[in-house]
Amino acid sequence: MSRTGVRIWTRGRIRPELTGLVLLTATALTLAAPPPLATARPVPAAGTATAPTVEAPTVEEQRLDRAVPQEILRRGGFDGVAPEFVRSLRHADSYAEAERTVARQGARLWQRAVDRAQGRGPAGGDLSRDDDRPLYWARLAMTRELRQWEPGFRLSESARSALLGTLERSSRGQDSLTFPGGKADGAKGRSKGDGKGKGKGKGKGRQGVKRIVMTGFDPFTLDSDIRISNPSGATALALDGTVISTADGPARIETAVFPVRWADFADGTVERALRGPLSEADLFTTVSQGRVGRIDVERFNGAWRGGFGDNDNVSETGLVPVSDPASQPQWTVTSLPYAAITAAATGRFPVYDNTSVTEVPAGATAPVVRPAGPTPGSAARAGGGGDYLSNEIAYRATLLRDRLGLDIPGGHVHTPVLQFGAGNTNPATGTVTDPQFVQNRLDIIAQIKAIITVAAESS
Repeated sequence: MSRTGVRIWTRGRIRPELTGLVLLTATALTLAAPPPLATARPVPAAGTATAPTVEAPTVEEQRLDRAVPQEILRRGGFDGVAPEFVRSLRHADSYAEAERTVARQGARLWQRAVDRAQGRGPAGGDLSRDDDRPLYWARLAMTRELRQWEPGFRLSESARSALLGTLERSSRGQDSLTFPGGKADGAKGRSKGDGKGKGKGKGKGRQGVKRIVMTGFDPFTLDSDIRISNPSGATALALDGTVISTADGPARIETAVFPVRWADFADGTVERALRGPLSEADLFTTVSQGRVGRIDVERFNGAWRGGFGDNDNVSETGLVPVSDPASQPQWTVTSLPYAAITAAATGRFPVYDNTSVTEVPAGATAPVVRPAGPTPGSAARAGGGGDYLSNEIAYRATLLRDRLGLDIPGGHVHTPVLQFGAGNTNPATGTVTDPQFVQNRLDIIAQIKAIITVAAESS
């Protein structure tokens, strides 16, 4: 594609008030773009540091001390997660033992959140089970403790970073994004749901069960309203390891959640998490929160970061950084059955096939909006899903599909914005939940499940 040599790249802190700019970017949409591919970090040996060096909490972790996160943790029953994690770390007398402890506690947090969302075990508090926020804030409480942990052995900066990476992946379902019986089902995998597996195969796997990968995101724009929940993350918890019935037979859904941080995407978190699972899947959909009152199936994804601040208040602008940039396309295209999805009666929110993009036409310098999609030779400035991380995860996942040579349906779906009830819209005076807020989230979860079902039946 032309203009791939043009690279504009900035990185820096943005003013805190800019993070409250709602969920829409250049094309009136939300979730920020995920960054480039990176090679896996080497596993550090035990005791390879000069001295234990604690790290300062991140901007994201510093929000934990506010009243709302503490209330969500308490009312979700997850306020004891971080203290339990600290107690478990006290028994780690080597790096190897610390790594096992971190992986175990992270996976336990993810499974606990999934079980709560799917009605297994006690709720642990009065927040509705569909709430994704206890998982988000509990994970941050754990990462903050891990940054400040002073073990009895030497722990280098790189070793601590590797432990944080293990905690992130295990507590987001990324390490367990596997299908029982498949070749991606490795030592870190687990059997989820009812334990029914399926094998590799075009169209259907073992025992005729289709395999579906679905991803969601953390809450974001928290400086605008710290009460925010992300319905895509809630949907991931509700559907992980479940088997849905379709006209073509059963289909198993495996899910994971991704951070709203530019740096993680630049470090290759999407590609590391999805490469194996997509090779086993019959269908995938990345999901994020988008426009108010509607669902969009995004037709085109662009290779551009628009600079909106992430959860650490960091801004990134420029081409989406990926491996092998010489072969990087400006656009990728959904292979989801968008016509069938938009025609189906899936729920209360209207569903659109969104083809609009923003591009710099070949030979031009100024960006223009193209309602019908990109023109030949143009440079991307925003996909249908905007220029934030939602567009980027869609771009990365579909580019990975193409680079792996996979002939499977896949693409991005934007949910409606999750809104609080009337009278509870002011974050300064409002409550952390209300009946309409819960019903809105449940309706979105149900409709995304219905859309996935239609996609599975039409593929």
